[in-house]
Amino acid sequence: MQDESKASVEAVICIPTFRRPDGVARTLQSLLAQNGDLRFAIVVVENDAEKPLGAAAARETLDSSDIPSAVVVEPRQGNCHAINRAFAEARERFPAADYFLMIDDDEIASPNWLAHMVSTARTTGARIVGGPVIRQFDIPVPQSVSQHPLYGFIDGPTRQVPAIHGTGNCLIHRDVFARMEPNLFDVAFNFLGGGDMEFFARCRTAGFTFWWCEEAVIHETVAAERTTAKWLMRRSIRTGSINYVIDGKQMAKPAVAARLQAKNFISLGLSIFKAIGLLIRTRRLLPASHPVLMSIGRITASFGFLPVPYKASEIKAVERHPNLKAGNHIAEN
Repeated sequence: MQDESKASVEAVICIPTFRRPDGVARTLQSLLAQNGDLRFAIVVVENDAEKPLGAAAARETLDSSDIPSAVVVEPRQGNCHAINRAFAEARERFPAADYFLMIDDDEIASPNWLAHMVSTARTTGARIVGGPVIRQFDIPVPQSVSQHPLYGFIDGPTRQVPAIHGTGNCLIHRDVFARMEPNLFDVAFNFLGGGDMEFFARCRTAGFTFWWCEEAVIHETVAAERTTAKWLMRRSIRTGSINYVIDGKQMAKPAVAARLQAKNFISLGLSIFKAIGLLIRTRRLLPASHPVLMSIGRITASFGFLPVPYKASEIKAVERHPNLKAGNHIAEN
């Protein structure tokens, strides 16, 4: 890649990928089809070092484009390792870029997504921007699933918000990394999940401004296995566990145990009323169970029981067409 090409890049889109080669190819295709004249680059981080089919799929897709890009393999397995590597590679390879965006490997960006995200950051001075992630289910689902709080998102017009919660549709200014380093995405959340929530909680404490961009839409494909009552209930419990761990990191050390236990009991009591409210609104038990299960997740986490859904052994490997070979583990365009 020529130095002058690197110097012209204004934004870098980062994609961590793990065992979704077809998904990451679709994600990349949506990025290559972005409207506007913003100069951007793409960094893909493959987190399956043993069988890097995602890297092969990414290289095959990017080879047909003149957009600056890099595909690398992160050998340390874990979501936060992959995210940290993606942002580090992006900042090092493209030193002139100020805006670093992230999209997941099961998501599709709308044609004006990048332009809207960067425009919002520029016009408002926001250091972190988020946008809506609209779920598209692989199979028809009942309203008890589509109305579940786990599939909701911040709604409403473009505006300043207290915080965003996920990296699935986000923009982070270079200034954020400069101030937050070396403590970026905490690898303690590698297999539990929630590293993005914890990072943004610290960014909020540090005083960074967050904005919500209504127009920067991303569509996420929800696999059939993520629409079952069992999966959703487990996810609700895990969300509570994540909240407990984040609270433990945020609270002052001396009284942390007592304060956490007090919050657990308060959360459990309030969850009953929240569940009743959800039941009245949705008339369905599954979404109404969410607040109570979150409280249960907090309590189980306080006893040291934490789920590890993002451990490699818990994630099914996905094969691609046999004609697509893994190729090099590291590729650059």
